[in-house]
Amino acid sequence: MPISENFTSIYSHEWEINFTQCAPNGYLKYVDLSNLLQLTAAEHSILGGLSFNDMQEHHQAWVLSRIRVEIDSLPKWLDKVVVKTWIESLEGNKSIRNIEMYLNDVKIAGATTYWAVFNTQLRKSEPLALPHVHFEKFPEWKATSKSFSRINISEDVNFVCERKVLLSDLDIVNHANNTKYLEWCLDTIPPKTILKSQIKVFEMNFLRELNWNDKISINSNESQSHFTVSKDEKVCFAMLLE
Repeated sequence: MPISENFTSIYSHEWEINFTQCAPNGYLKYVDLSNLLQLTAAEHSILGGLSFNDMQEHHQAWVLSRIRVEIDSLPKWLDKVVVKTWIESLEGNKSIRNIEMYLNDVKIAGATTYWAVFNTQLRKSEPLALPHVHFEKFPEWKATSKSFSRINISEDVNFVCERKVLLSDLDIVNHANNTKYLEWCLDTIPPKTILKSQIKVFEMNFLRELNWNDKISINSNESQSHFTVSKDEKVCFAMLLE
């Protein structure tokens, strides 16, 4: 698609929280928070001519490599939130994008995300084939107090449960969607942690893609602050919770 006449380098989108996105406590689920942040980034890419369809002309897609989300509070059912996003850097095969969520003009969450350009035929990263000079970059404007990090995957963790990657876990790139890893891990922690909105930070590293019918193990440390998802004893994903 051509660049939209409504395109701006800083993009805002209003979302109304619906009941399907809420936990039993009436507040937005952490998985749906992550999803809304990324949907806003996708909307911005569509307006700027870097959508999935645009990139598929070159057999490319954006895939999430790392993300750090810091949460002050969660919105609840029927709240209207504004999500704002901008690109911090974009060079070669990688991009850093920042995203913020506001409720009544007050920032309630922020995320910094690291994306890679992925060739969907070759299943490997490569430089972006599309022009992006029309996107102004904002290297000094951050959405979080800390940046994402490289999570230590050698930390001791214990086996929690096993599962298979199902068709419902897959996305348009034909691998497990990044929000599914978060969902799998959060489903193993005590419900009160979720229902009392105790999670203030989650940080995720995506190391290897998972495909339909893959047999995986979910692992965590004793405090359930460090998680990994493994396949054939190789770590495919790591997450930290605060």
